[in-house]
Amino acid sequence: MNLFFDESGDFKAGAVMSQQGEAYQVELPTGKRTKVRAKDVVLQFTAPEPATFLEQAKAIAEEIDLDFLWEVAGQDEFGFVELGTEYFGHDPKPHEAAGLIMRMHSSPIYFQKKGKGRYKAAAETALKAALAGIEKKRQQGLIQAQYVEELKANRLPDAMRNIVHQLLFKPDKNTIEYKALDTACNELQMAPSRLMLANGGIASAKELHFAKFLFESFPKGIGFPPVEIPALPELPVADVQAFSIDDVTTTEIDDAMSVTRLPDGKVKIGIHIAAPALGIKRGDALDAIARQRLSTVYMPGDKITMLPDELVEAFTLAEGKVCPALSLYATVDTSDWTVIATETRAEAVPIAANLRHNHLDDLVTEENLANNAGDYPYKDDFAILWQWVQVLEKGRMAKREAFGLKPEQNNRVDYNFYVEDDVVSILRRKRGAPLDKIVAELMIFANSTWGRFLHDHGVPGIYRSQGMGQGWAARMQVRMVTHAAPHQGLGVDQYVWSTSPLRRYTDLVNQWQILACAEHGVTAPLVATFKPKDADLFAIVSAFDAAYSAYAAFQSDMERYWCLRWLAQEKGDAVSMQVDAVVLKDEIVRLTDIPLVIRLPGMPQAARGAQVRLDLLRWDEVDLSVEARVLEIQQAASNGMAEELDEDMSEELQEGDAEPVPDEAAEIAAATDVQGDVAETPVDASADK
Repeated sequence: MNLFFDESGDFKAGAVMSQQGEAYQVELPTGKRTKVRAKDVVLQFTAPEPATFLEQAKAIAEEIDLDFLWEVAGQDEFGFVELGTEYFGHDPKPHEAAGLIMRMHSSPIYFQKKGKGRYKAAAETALKAALAGIEKKRQQGLIQAQYVEELKANRLPDAMRNIVHQLLFKPDKNTIEYKALDTACNELQMAPSRLMLANGGIASAKELHFAKFLFESFPKGIGFPPVEIPALPELPVADVQAFSIDDVTTTEIDDAMSVTRLPDGKVKIGIHIAAPALGIKRGDALDAIARQRLSTVYMPGDKITMLPDELVEAFTLAEGKVCPALSLYATVDTSDWTVIATETRAEAVPIAANLRHNHLDDLVTEENLANNAGDYPYKDDFAILWQWVQVLEKGRMAKREAFGLKPEQNNRVDYNFYVEDDVVSILRRKRGAPLDKIVAELMIFANSTWGRFLHDHGVPGIYRSQGMGQGWAARMQVRMVTHAAPHQGLGVDQYVWSTSPLRRYTDLVNQWQILACAEHGVTAPLVATFKPKDADLFAIVSAFDAAYSAYAAFQSDMERYWCLRWLAQEKGDAVSMQVDAVVLKDEIVRLTDIPLVIRLPGMPQAARGAQVRLDLLRWDEVDLSVEARVLEIQQAASNGMAEELDEDMSEELQEGDAEPVPDEAAEIAAATDVQGDVAETPVDASADK
């Protein structure tokens, strides 16, 4: 006797070897023996052999017309023998009955199983819907296959042109477009981004990096809605001729300075900050724009501003204009350069000049300042400022050492990126130049003084604090807090961000608070934009921290991309390229001419600061990787290089405290040493464009 039985939805046939109660020992055509329960037996037969029986049953199943079978079945529940009699016109033979069962079992949209050997035909409406779904899926399969072939031929299907970014960065894996892209990539063994570059879905590696950042950080785009420039209050005009110092590409000019000689021999030094807080009010449409973006985003050759261009133009401290500003005046005794008094007020400030580092760095040197040599604008003012800021720096260093930190070094080199028509130039620029130091110390002085100003009036602000944690790592971490606290790396008792309100939302918030103190004095806590313990202030801190970290990471990636572009420019048609580098730590080196850091697994051990000659074999602008081999290692390292590397590595240890603001050199000169003190420093000193 032979059995046709159901084994977990798979129909099989075999010869019975023995029976014990409700169980059979069955030998399959393959020779394998299995135990079959009586409840799983569909039918018994004596001939033909099980293997032949299955072949005949499968042939019958393939011949059955499902639509006709469904019509024959009717709408009542039935047994397979009954339906077989109706369909075949006679009592079904064993292989016919088996074929019928196999056909119904494999077609659940036509027939539903109701029990052992019993079925029910699907309702007409349900069947039509199911068949329509199958047809739709079949058509989609054909379309998907067509997409795959187009992608493999490096052609982008029209249906994908408007969803390229979606497919790359946040795909819906249930769509046929994604399935086609995934299939094509698997068959070509190629990453989706590279396939999109090959077929023109993404124009270049630069666009790929930029598009990914925009998709994640600016999903609604970077355009601004129409804005109305706010009316400004009547302000007294300052009796000064202020000037600013910025990179040649800077357009958002936040700060300027002035020097006024007093009759008694003292001087009044003015620090003038653009005052958008006089026009933007908490909760208005302009505030909503600024709060959504939180900061200007910098990258070599471009930027995404926090505020619309027309608003920036209304408040930037542009040459030849009288601009609304928040001014801090310090009356200084030139006999010992001590600060006698400070005053904060809102006013209209005449801006006499926008000076540029690129034009003055070679003229305003320490040697020329010491010898009163050279011919350049505001020479006498620079002489006064230079003497004062050296005293300010010396005071900060004394306090820094009192906090237990080593004196900061000025050996670090910055790199300025300039991009024009996709051609990049990267220029080295040593920190601590006189113009850098003048702006640096004035901004630190302003941020520290205004931090104390807020604290004394009992008004909260957004502070940067370092050194208050337990343990070395916690002490070195820079935190954003809403109360006055020391910034040990800078060597100040408190430090707010308040000198870049056109470019950082935190500075705009602090400017509202400072203006309240300047106007209302002791009653400022009652009328300030943010009251003590305002939960919204904490929300701003949290949101800003997250956005600022994302912006800084993107800027770092774009700088690395442009470093690789620079290599391509310099390499030309050569097979490889030899460059000089310096060892930062273990297997990590940095190129000498550009700020490109490379990890070289397996590199022979070399001293920190050792000079290395590399052969750059290849690099990839998509994944920003570099392959290189070491040609020569010079073990000796100069003291100056070691000090510079100490500063570099200390900043690397403190991720997230970089500031992409080129003219706040306060944070360029301020706070790195071998122990890891963090510089409040621009990510890119040339990024502002």
